[in-house]
Formats: sequence, structure tokens, C-alpha cells
Amino acid sequence: MSEFAPLPLAPAYRQVAAVITERICSRALREGERLPPETELARQLGVNRSTVREALRELECSGLIERRPGSKRMTVSRPRHGEVARDVSRALALHDVTFLEVWEALRHFEPPIAATAAAAHTAADLERLVDAHNLFAGENRATELAVRHTAEYFRALGAATHNQVLALVHEPLIQLLEPSLRAMIDEVPQARARIGAAQQRITQAVGARDAATASAWMARHIRDFRTGYELAGIDLGHRIG
Repeated sequence: MSEFAPLPLAPAYRQVAAVITERICSRALREGERLPPETELARQLGVNRSTVREALRELECSGLIERRPGSKRMTVSRPRHGEVARDVSRALALHDVTFLEVWEALRHFEPPIAATAAAAHTAADLERLVDAHNLFAGENRATELAVRHTAEYFRALGAATHNQVLALVHEPLIQLLEPSLRAMIDEVPQARARIGAAQQRITQAVGARDAATASAWMARHIRDFRTGYELAGIDLGHRIG
């Protein structure tokens, strides 16, 4: 029988970060609550102040704490959806996800999101959705604007579900959609018109609280993306990034 390898010794600052993270995740430390000063944390944990400082820097980078204007002490915060999603998107890109895999994920997720948005949206959500569509329709000549406003439309739809889990799952897909859309949109003359028409129909269905129609139009919209990739000559097996 082969021997077990020795357990790795984690740096002290990582151990400090893990202790504070556990307190935050267990809600012993709540959002908005200030941490003790560095010197007091060092005393309580039995480590050097420099170790505490390094741990706090790591926690700040992960979005679990922040330094608010005018305060010298760190405050417990929540990572924003976009920050969490960037890490997920980066991890997926490093795993060589393909155009096809992203499209398949969109096909599974987007129609239910549209249906949920139709049932759960507020007046403010609908206004954001309309604004995103109008920006796309009004400034769709420039590639980067067209891609940005398409992504914003998907984000507005996800926000309208008022489901944080859906929003967290949704954002990495949107971030991966952007490069695939950027590769396709100028190669297919009718792409902008079809995207705009689909957005309009989905928005109308959401406004009418017609979940079935919102879902059906979103499914059609996502099918159109695959058609666009094929018309643009994009190899769906090609990795994104």
C-alpha cells in the first residue's frame, strides 16, 4: 500500500481568511457589520498584524468585505453577481467551452427565465427591459454597442425574475454569449433585425404577463443564434475565448 502524502500547511493568512469567511457564511458576521481593527483581530487570532492585513486583502478581492468611504475598518459585504460570474466565466473559458455548449446552455435556461420574468416582473423591471431593447434598436450599427445592448437585454430579463439563483447562473452565460455574438453579428446581415424583432415580441409578452408566449419567443430567439452561427460559418465546436 502506498503511503499517504503529508497534508499541506496552509499559510497563516489563508487560515485567518478561512476563519473570517466561516463567520460571514454562517451569518455570525452580517452584511454591513464592521470587523474589529487589524490590531484587535491579530490579538484575538494570535497572529501578526501583517498576517491579518494579507487575509483582509484576499477577502476584499473576493468581495466578502469592503472598505467604505471615510472608514478605516473593513465592513462585511456580499459579492456582486457580476464579480461572481466573472470568476465562473473565466473558469469555463479555461475548460475550453465551445460555441455549441454555450448555445445549448442558453437553450435550456433562457425560455424558463423569460417565462419567470413574465410572471414576476415589476413596472421598473419592464421599463428596464424596454430601455434595453430601445438602446439596441437605436444604436445597433456599431458592433460593440449591439453586443453590449443585447447582453443588457438578457440581464434585464434575468433581473426581472427576482430569483437570485437564476441571476447568478444567468450572468456567466451572458458573459460567454458576448464573444460568440461579436463573432457572428457582422457576418449575418439580418442578425440585428431578427434580434430586435425577438426582443420586441418577448418584451410584449412579459408586459402582458404571458409566460407561455415569452418562453416560446425566447426559444425561437435562441434557435436563431445557432442559425446565425451557421450562416456566419462559425465552427460550433470551436472554443470561446
